[in-house]
Amino acid sequence: MKPRPSTRALTLFVSSLAYLLALTTIMAAPNRELKLWPGVPPGDETFKAPTTKAEPKNDGTLRIAVVTEPTLTIFQAPAGRANGAAVIVCPGGGYNILAWDKEGTEIAEWLNRLGVTAAVLKYRVPRRDPKEPHVAPLRDGQRALRLVRQNAAAWGIDPARVGILGFSAGGHLAVMAGVAWEKSTYSKLDAADELSARPDFVLPIYPAYLGDEKKAGPLSPLLTITSKTPPMFIAVTHDDQLRGVNAALLYVELKKADVAAELHIFTRGGHGYGMRPSADPVSGWPKLAEGWLRAMKYIPAL
Repeated sequence: MKPRPSTRALTLFVSSLAYLLALTTIMAAPNRELKLWPGVPPGDETFKAPTTKAEPKNDGTLRIAVVTEPTLTIFQAPAGRANGAAVIVCPGGGYNILAWDKEGTEIAEWLNRLGVTAAVLKYRVPRRDPKEPHVAPLRDGQRALRLVRQNAAAWGIDPARVGILGFSAGGHLAVMAGVAWEKSTYSKLDAADELSARPDFVLPIYPAYLGDEKKAGPLSPLLTITSKTPPMFIAVTHDDQLRGVNAALLYVELKKADVAAELHIFTRGGHGYGMRPSADPVSGWPKLAEGWLRAMKYIPAL
């Protein structure tokens, strides 16, 4: 006759099983994806998506070539680490594709480690208007900021600490969200659109299209900086065409308007590195950005 297990052993077994089941559930739980618009996105009423898609590249980056239904993918900060801040992440890709993992989901995971809830924005690509490629993405960005604030209580977010971060074209989108927030780019649809579309802080990383990228000149006329422009942290490299020059011009205008800002121009690093490590010092930008977020009190000091 086999001995019966002790009550203590049975209790430990049940507790361990329950823990494993809970852990499996947490690991398997997908990040929430929220549609931005209740119907056809404004401005896309006559848009026809291209039937040919961009050729995939075997370079370790997941690219999204066509977006007709913009969304936010919510990466909730861990309960024991969440500090109430939130950041909308805008991947880059020339307003033609989205570098979804390198400049999106990987950034969300880093923000989660800082206790920040991240919302990766799948904005509309490819370009709807070749001359003004930012128009449809900016509508998506403004709507995203309002939806995050509408869901602030449910997601444990402080609506006064909602920022936006972007890379390349996504960096341009982040800057546009910071300078054009006073004028809505679409007609009100619902209660969310009664909320502010002003980001509380902006982090453009190797932002594109701030000015002419082949000939040094003035800042883009789209970028009107005022005292109400949100604080910015900017990181770029000297060897990235004229994007370092244009970032410096942006910084000058922020300084003139007395807007708190921090600019890092690294000698080498090129473009499109996300936060993947390399031998170049530009790989240290995430640590510098974290320091700025803490110094500005968007996230707690260590």
